[in-house]
Amino acid sequence: MSREEQRRTVRLQRESLMEELETVYRQAFERLSELELGDGSVARLTQLLLRSRDGAITPLQEEIEAPLITRAPDEIVDEAVD
Repeated sequence: MSREEQRRTVRLQRESLMEELETVYRQAFERLSELELGDGSVARLTQLLLRSRDGAITPLQEEIEAPLITRAPDEIVDEAVD
């Protein structure tokens, strides 16, 4: 598998995992809304779910959006040699 194919495969896996996580969290929020809890309990659980979701999904999203730098531009390398 070429390097580009590997990158594409990893990216697709990250995106798939993010979709699965979104589904899990969406279902958890739906269940939470069906529980007969007081407002304070619902608020605390909602905050926990939101923090958990951010912790799980944000790193995956940042990695997908991160620029790919495989080598320095030729001009910079030339200047460093001079």
